[in-house]
Amino acid sequence: LRETINHHRYLYHVLDTEEISEAALDSLKDELKKLELKFPGLVTPDSPTQRVAGAVLDKFEKVTHTIPQWSFDDAFSFEDLEQFKKRADNYLQKHHSKTDFQYLCEQKIDGLKVILEYTEGVLTTAATRGNGKVGENVTVNARTIKTIPLRLHKEVSGIFEGEIFMPKASFEKINKLRKKNGEELFANPRNAAAGTMRQLDSSIVERRNLACFVYDIAQIDGAIPETQSQELDLLEELGFYVNKERRLCDTTADVWAYYKEQGTKKDDFGFWIDGMVVKINNRMTQEALGYTGKAPRFAIALKFPAEQTTTVVKDITLQVGRTGVITPVAELEPVSVAGTTVARATLHNAEEIDRLDVRIGDTVVIEKAGDIIPKVVEVVQTMRPENSTRYTFPAKVAGCGGDGSIEKVPGQVAYRCVDRSSGDMAKRKLHYFVSKKAFDIDGLGPRIIDQLMDTGLVTKPADIFILTKEQALSLEGFKEKSAENLIRGIADKTTISLVRFIIGLSIDEVGEETALLLADTFKSIEKIRTCSVEDLIEVDGIGPIMAENIVEWFRQQENSTVLNDLLAHVTIQEHTQRDTLSLPLAGKTVVVTGTLSSFSRDAAKDKVRELGGKIGSSVSGSTNILLAGDKAGSKLQKAQDLGVTIWSEEDLLDLL
Repeated sequence: LRETINHHRYLYHVLDTEEISEAALDSLKDELKKLELKFPGLVTPDSPTQRVAGAVLDKFEKVTHTIPQWSFDDAFSFEDLEQFKKRADNYLQKHHSKTDFQYLCEQKIDGLKVILEYTEGVLTTAATRGNGKVGENVTVNARTIKTIPLRLHKEVSGIFEGEIFMPKASFEKINKLRKKNGEELFANPRNAAAGTMRQLDSSIVERRNLACFVYDIAQIDGAIPETQSQELDLLEELGFYVNKERRLCDTTADVWAYYKEQGTKKDDFGFWIDGMVVKINNRMTQEALGYTGKAPRFAIALKFPAEQTTTVVKDITLQVGRTGVITPVAELEPVSVAGTTVARATLHNAEEIDRLDVRIGDTVVIEKAGDIIPKVVEVVQTMRPENSTRYTFPAKVAGCGGDGSIEKVPGQVAYRCVDRSSGDMAKRKLHYFVSKKAFDIDGLGPRIIDQLMDTGLVTKPADIFILTKEQALSLEGFKEKSAENLIRGIADKTTISLVRFIIGLSIDEVGEETALLLADTFKSIEKIRTCSVEDLIEVDGIGPIMAENIVEWFRQQENSTVLNDLLAHVTIQEHTQRDTLSLPLAGKTVVVTGTLSSFSRDAAKDKVRELGGKIGSSVSGSTNILLAGDKAGSKLQKAQDLGVTIWSEEDLLDLL
């Protein structure tokens, strides 16, 4: 674990590159810290927990720091914040100091630390943090950054600490140019800023438009202010660029509330932040607390929930879907990512397992962007256990019908059940039938469907529409009112649109877009059920495999019986195809991602269709618009790379 962390710390802090994200590296460091706390006899002087990150490159002159440079301990939860306060309280009580204090909260800028030395008000040296004792002289490059004053407003001498960063606008502009020139894109603004500051040609630095917030006085001739907030005021008076986004808090609860507020706004700023730095405001209290071997006791970095982290694969299980398709799932050591605890992550299919070479016992990087299902994105190969073996799909899977045999789907990378008549699949089909995408029956969710099937009241979709109030009352947890509401919710959906009816049938590969294509082309379920493969292939957007799946579904006697029984209880509304050519999104393919505030993603897709647009599932060269909500994740980055038009939720609302 130490060797793995040191490898990635060297890539990140010295070479300004990365194989795994900083968030994933943080989780490895956190694991090591917890192991060393549990087994203190295993701590060694060269452990990553015992030193400050970074090393000196040979590109620049070495600078020995007059004031040692520290890094902050990290916190990820309110409990961590409370522990920070408790440690400070205990230390101060032990040394007979006052334990009642306020906190100053500042944004943690995602950039590169710089130490600026001024003599009689004039900039003389700028250095990187390096290993905390020795850094690199980057004065020539720092002088090109317009937010770093060459002369202060007062003729004072001192050492000041700040963060050099690349604004988002500069980052996007540079990556656009690098893409045009066929150069490798910067992974993020932090890497871009660090790489820029190590350029030997200062004219390149000047063109990249870096900026620098200064946030601390390490040394000054004269008295340092009594509080951190007053220190920031003095820095502004001296002419430094100081971040205005900060708040003085009386309690840890106030700190946490401000942290949560910052988390919701973090994407609104013109620069990247990855958390908040919390400092005890009083200078005398800071001095009384002092430092541990590597970090101040009076401050902590409260990090935002990681969208990537590391954990261990305990097992690989196979999940049977409603159409019999097998999805491999990584069963994980539970871990917090993007603010939620994750214990399972999709591995998609056999090809993805082979590509990643995921094995039981592996340490893996998992990712969760926005409300997307967590997925395994990488294996940390150096952490692989000895004698591990590659994963191979078994011949049989519990949850399939018959003897459980599985087969490769022709022309695809997926596996599926040979016999697709198991009870598990029947339940999943009914879960989908009543879901929001299909019949959207109010009050009838998976848990109640399971109860109805377990008691034998429902075995097929049509049975739902002959349920009685008395039968509903026989279910666990149902009272008079809830039973009445369920029966009323079912009655409300005895008339349904053709599109929703088709979706509810669970035909292989037929989702919302294909259902809309079928409805627009054939207008009725009777015409659709008698279509040939040739008829379907003529529909723009339906290929040979999908056409064969549709024809095969209607050909099977079991499905025909399900359909006839359903039509005996449900009326399908007449389908009217609109003239979409005159609508504003006619011919446009729109992908929706992230969290929206005005409506759900499904509702947003319906609105796009109302405007004549088609919905895409992934961003590609054929995507015209990406509708991006909060926490848009990798789809947003891909859309930017491809030059796809990006819409906010407000853009859609304006068009509506």
